[in-house]
Amino acid sequence: MTAGAADRARVPSAPVFCLSETEVLRDLSEQEMADLAAAAPMRTVPAGTLLWSPHESQPVLFIVKAGSVCIYRLSREGRRLTLAVLGQGALFGEMELVGQRMGDGFAEALEPSVLCLMSEHDVRSLLLADGRIAGRVICGLGRRLAEVEQRLADAVLKPVPQRIAAVLCHLVESAPETGLLSSRGAEIRLTHEQLADLVGTTRVTTTKLLGDLRDAGVVRLRRGAVVVLDRHRLRMAADQGGW
Repeated sequence: MTAGAADRARVPSAPVFCLSETEVLRDLSEQEMADLAAAAPMRTVPAGTLLWSPHESQPVLFIVKAGSVCIYRLSREGRRLTLAVLGQGALFGEMELVGQRMGDGFAEALEPSVLCLMSEHDVRSLLLADGRIAGRVICGLGRRLAEVEQRLADAVLKPVPQRIAAVLCHLVESAPETGLLSSRGAEIRLTHEQLADLVGTTRVTTTKLLGDLRDAGVVRLRRGAVVVLDRHRLRMAADQGGW
């Protein structure tokens, strides 16, 4: 075997790499990864692609390899409520076997993204057969549920300025899960409208409050992004109000 061929042999195939970067699948052997990869075709999509809607009926589990995905619902009036923003390594989809239910939810790529897809049969035979994976899936679902409950509590108990600060804090602190931070540091890649959907308010209100945070020196605003400059003051704003 030539040196080039040997190097290529050591580099995992794209599907294997897709799965090896997923937290719940860590410490599986190379062969176990290869078996999983064979059952997880990859799909590359541009920003704005609708990945799931309530009209879908085929059970499928998505694994986010790269990019980020927004999970949201629509009210009867067409108002959008963002439930979660998921990044690299996150699982979502319609798969009762692992407690994943989309219900009336939609899933949309927030940016160019790469996803792996698994059928119900593959999830049953390849994921749930391994106790290590099953345990991590359960832990991940628990974290997601806790986050949704916290946001619901904030929506009732906190004014909008505190909610915006709390969401920004969460996005920075959970960067490995959301995948929304840029390589430049605490730069959250969300538009004002996307952030408004996540907070549960209007874009106009979000833009005004982000302007207040900018004027206070807590954040800097870029096109399609918010750069957090002072995490300590942002956390104080989330917990106590005011900045």
